Amino acid sequence: MFKKVLVILTLVLLCATPLLAKDAAAPAAAKNPLVEIETSMGIITAELFAKEAPLSVKNFLEYAKSGYYSGTVFHRIIPGFMIQGGGLTAELQPKPGSNPPIKNEAGNGLKNDRGTLSMARTGDPDSATSQFFINLVDNGNLNRPNPDGHGYAVFGKVVKGIAVVDMIVATPQERKNSVFQNVPKTPVVIKSVKVLK
Repeated sequence: MFKKVLVILTLVLLCATPLLAKDAAAPAAAKNPLVEIETSMGIITAELFAKEAPLSVKNFLEYAKSGYYSGTVFHRIIPGFMIQGGGLTAELQPKPGSNPPIKNEAGNGLKNDRGTLSMARTGDPDSATSQFFINLVDNGNLNRPNPDGHGYAVFGKVVKGIAVVDMIVATPQERKNSVFQNVPKTPVVIKSVKVLK
């Protein structure tokens, strides 16, 4: 009888251990900020990786909390690559009020995989301000040290609404000029970015 009870208790503990470990890990993930990006085509929810990319997350949250992203657009859509937005108006003019550039955090170990959010920048690795992009595929060529020795800093990941991202990619595009290529014919507007937690 004692052996049966001991076997049952052992099985219960073995089965419960993974569940307890999962619950213990949940609070760590729960500490990451969640944001809701409301676009004219639907809502995208993203988790931001504050521990791995503290400067990029702080920067993004400052823009979100100030309302800066409202009225900006996804102005660059390249199927099989990424969608970029967060700095231009529907008229393709820079939205005034951007903050100073931040340091590139591409060495944080996060990869430019499908659904991740990364900071957009110029050829200067430390030039990122408000613009960000969402990777449509695994873009290993953007991970440090590629493509220019510096890489592009991942700071978040879509956790809900990847279908909205895919709808945005399917939007018909046009070339406006040599600077603005792959521009949606109908602007894809960022209505707001709200911090959920």
